[in-house]
Amino acid sequence: GELLADLSEEDWTRPTAAKAWSVKDVVAHLLQGDVGVLSRCRDAFHQTAKPVERHEDLVSLVNDLNAQWVCAARGLSPRVLRELLSFSGTLVEEYFASLDPFAMSGPVSWAGPDPAPVWLDLAREFTERWHHQQQIRDATNRPPLYEPYFLAPVLDAFVRALPYSFRIVEAKAGSVVKLEIAGDAGGVWYLRRNQAAWELFAEVEEPVAAHVVIPQDAAWRLFTKGLSPEQARATAMVQGDARLAAQIFGTIAIIG
Repeated sequence: GELLADLSEEDWTRPTAAKAWSVKDVVAHLLQGDVGVLSRCRDAFHQTAKPVERHEDLVSLVNDLNAQWVCAARGLSPRVLRELLSFSGTLVEEYFASLDPFAMSGPVSWAGPDPAPVWLDLAREFTERWHHQQQIRDATNRPPLYEPYFLAPVLDAFVRALPYSFRIVEAKAGSVVKLEIAGDAGGVWYLRRNQAAWELFAEVEEPVAAHVVIPQDAAWRLFTKGLSPEQARATAMVQGDARLAAQIFGTIAIIG
């Protein structure tokens, strides 16, 4: 709320990294996220008669709905958007607080097609709000929201996309890829191949086959398509098996 209240009239029109969206469009999208949570999740109201099964179809549906919403919201003033977000944000916070974080819920698409715990979906919601706020900060030359209290859980959520992203990478059982995100909010994670899939760990006993170190500023941008794989690779240090390491730079932790 403080960030939006501080924006000048010119700031609201500035372009962002979110495709062709202005700052105002990104704010409208955040409002869309709030009312979507309240309608779909809290009120169990669904637009489509049946769930979308293919990831490609989900991406297409989400992109179409986003475009429609942002286009319609261009007739709203910045003040109206701020007021609506203040109202919807309180309701969303109340709804989230009512949930059992350890109950099982629907899948988080970029982490895989299987049911996921509620806490992972809440983490996804947090990353959505954080990275769009950061896009606004970038576009309006505000300081980044990189305090570990905010960014550390965002990065920890984003790396949950890695096992699903690595499903296409063949390796013998016991192979390990180490990802190190450098910075105050960063950390270390290990991807280990079992007989059938890759799994994410905080520690492993096996030797590391590939080690990737990437700055936190580049990591979140990579996972949200703010940097291309090639741009992110240029910021990183890679040791060991380059083939195994490469899929880190092909990982996306958003829909779209």
